[in-house]
This record gives sequence, C-alpha cells and structure tokens, in this order.
Amino acid sequence: SCVNVRHVSPSHDPAERVLRLRGAGKRYPLAGLGGRAMVRRVFGGESAALWALRNVSLDVARGETVGVIGRNGSGKSTLLGIACGTLEPTEGAVERTGRVAALLELGAGFHPDFTGRENVLMNARLLGMGRQQAESRMDAIAAFAAIGDALERPVKTYSTGMYLRLAFAVAAHVDADLLVIDEALAVGDAAFMQKCMRFLREFPTAAHRGAGGGILFVSHDVVAVTSLCTRALWLDAGRVLREGPANQVCE
Repeated sequence: SCVNVRHVSPSHDPAERVLRLRGAGKRYPLAGLGGRAMVRRVFGGESAALWALRNVSLDVARGETVGVIGRNGSGKSTLLGIACGTLEPTEGAVERTGRVAALLELGAGFHPDFTGRENVLMNARLLGMGRQQAESRMDAIAAFAAIGDALERPVKTYSTGMYLRLAFAVAAHVDADLLVIDEALAVGDAAFMQKCMRFLREFPTAAHRGAGGGILFVSHDVVAVTSLCTRALWLDAGRVLREGPANQVCE
C-alpha cells in the first residue's frame, strides 16, 4: 500500500481545499484479538485483518460544511481520525491545509490533573498558537465556555457537560482552517447546543477569519446534518454508499 500524507500552508483562497482524501483506507490486523483470527489463518480463510475504511475520497473546501452519516461501526470515527491526523491511513493520500481543530472524544487532549485554564493554554499551544496569542484568547474562551470558577479547578472534577463546554470553546477560538466534530454536541444542554450551532453556522464564512474555514461534521442527528451541511457522505461497512447534497443523502 502507498500512503501519502501532506500538510500545506493555507492560502486563504475561498476555493481552497482544506482537506483532500484520495482512496483513503485504514486496515487493522486481527492477530491477537481472539481465536477467530487464528482459525481463519489455520484453515486458509479470509486474511486476519479488518478494513475499517476502504477507498474513501473526499474534499472539504473553505466555506463548506460536510456531514458524515452512517450506522455505528460504519467507519465514521476512523474517517475523522484520518482527516485530522490522529490516525495514519494504511492506503491512499491525505492532504490537510493549515490548522486543524478536532472534537473527537470528549475530554481527549485534556490532562485530568491540570486546571481548565492550564488545559486551555496547553491545547492552544499544541494546535500551533503562540503563548501570547493563547493567553489573549483566554477571556473569550472562558466567556464562551461559561463554567465560572471551575476554570481554575482540575478537569477531573468536571461533569461531562463542562468538558464539552471547555473543549468546544477551545476549538472555536484557535482560528482553525478545518474543524472536525464527532457527535460531541449530543451531551450538551439545550442552551449550549444552540450556542454551538450558531457558531458552526457562522464559522465557514466568519468575517474575522478572512476566507473562513471548513467543517467535517459527524452526527446521527440527520436534522442537524441537513441544517448545517451543504454536502453529506454516507458510509456503510467502511465504504461510501453515497455522496451529494445533504438533504438527499440523509433522506
């Protein structure tokens, strides 16, 4: 298999692709995952490997929100992991432009013993912001998260909703070129979800971002997908069943 992962600097051209996947796939060996894989090897059955994703091609441009739908186990989270770089593809080509911010697993990237403030600064630095720039965004992040004095407490004391508030606030304020979201909003309260949805609608063409950014959005909520997304990708068993206008694909 041939894998090509490329990261390029943004040009902020409105037509620029902030994500490009070509024939992307992810293969997991099944060796050591139980007796079934051994039986297949001994008796010459199918190779002891699982393709979680196979031959997926996708573009996300600036100013565009693309949804990903499918049943549990269809490969959605694997696709997002490859898109944002937490997973390396087994095959295919991946090209990312500029800064990528992701909400993949609630609390991922937060150190439980650090305070909310310390985690904000650490995550902003990991996403490529300088210390002064990260500190200058702190007030805006704190206001968006609206968790009050909890910002000064270790995040291991946080509720699930507080995790979401802080994680989304960080992702919303690091000037990402590509925002990747995996079903995280499902745990938020109604008022915060509305705030997040307003942000997601404004993000692709936000004036302060110049040419805006792109969003890759996974959800089982087809109403949210049709409301937010211009296009959608339907995955099943790791392969693309259909891609097109979000309302048609969701239907």
